[in-house]
Amino acid sequence: MKAKITLLPGDGIGPEIISATTKILERIGDKFGHEFEMQSNHIGGIAIDETGGALPDITLESCKKADAVLLGAVGGPKWDDPNASVRPEQGLLGLRKELGLFANLRPVQPHPELMGASPLKESYLEGVDMLILRELTGGVYFGEPREKRINANGEEEALDTMIYSESEVRRIAKLAFDIAGTRRKKVTSVDKANVLESSRLWRKTVAKLAVDYPEIELENLLVDAATMHLLSRPRDFDVMVTMNLFGDIITDESSMLTGSMGNMPSAALGEDLNSFGKPRGMYEPIHGSAPDIAGKGIANPIGTILSAAMMLRHSLGLNSEAEAIEKAVDAVLNAGHRTADIIKEGESPLGTKEMTKKIIQELA
Repeated sequence: MKAKITLLPGDGIGPEIISATTKILERIGDKFGHEFEMQSNHIGGIAIDETGGALPDITLESCKKADAVLLGAVGGPKWDDPNASVRPEQGLLGLRKELGLFANLRPVQPHPELMGASPLKESYLEGVDMLILRELTGGVYFGEPREKRINANGEEEALDTMIYSESEVRRIAKLAFDIAGTRRKKVTSVDKANVLESSRLWRKTVAKLAVDYPEIELENLLVDAATMHLLSRPRDFDVMVTMNLFGDIITDESSMLTGSMGNMPSAALGEDLNSFGKPRGMYEPIHGSAPDIAGKGIANPIGTILSAAMMLRHSLGLNSEAEAIEKAVDAVLNAGHRTADIIKEGESPLGTKEMTKKIIQELA
């Protein structure tokens, strides 16, 4: 196979973890006889510095021509001015919108050897295996109008709009039900239907769709209850689906089940297909740019490496290759190798390059 992959290292630790992951992909290419044509482009803060915009035209064009996109991270204190007209996050949001990436998939499955890294007791974590689907291109992050203004009392006020159409809810809910049919056949829909009209439409639309899936159990939870149950009974969840804002919060909370954001991958999928007839997805670790450790060579690359495995599976149809990466990561963790974010007291951590080398060795 010959595939085109656009790399978006971005800011902070992004270049380090993308560099590590390209070495994994090169090893997979050599091992399985594939050629991955990888082109790097700017996004986020570095793009603002270089071009004045967070999503340059050349970056967007490269992503649209690629079979898949692999992202590092965006943002950092250098660009953290709330009054700035252009912010790094606009590049990421814009790319999701331009590529039609409406569904974010985040698997949550604590590794048996890392349960001690979680603040929760191991008894709560055993058997946890869930997939969180977050709607990505609607809701309050994209709703209009959004503005700052002076009200009748002369005070500054700000306005954001949370808006969803029935079709937007239906397509993410359908994906959730379809995936649940291949798993444990349960969907948990998270909303705020006791307060928000957009959530009432969300719940109504999901309930109508559920009629077409009689074999799937549907559970409705208010978002405040969901955040509690995620910690008190995490093993009860199979597929969780929710809107953009709530999903942003819940997925970060779920990282505490695994012990570290550094281990968690994600995929953003849409309806647009690549040259292989697969979704042209964007793949990224769930963590941020971690500017406090950028350039120190200690970032955990596992979340990005596992995101690449998701890319191989969902966008390129390379299931065996994806499994090879996942098994290599498991073997390294089972052998006791750790980066600083998941290290046990008294152990010596590996750096980014050292952890990557260990995983490559398992792919020999």
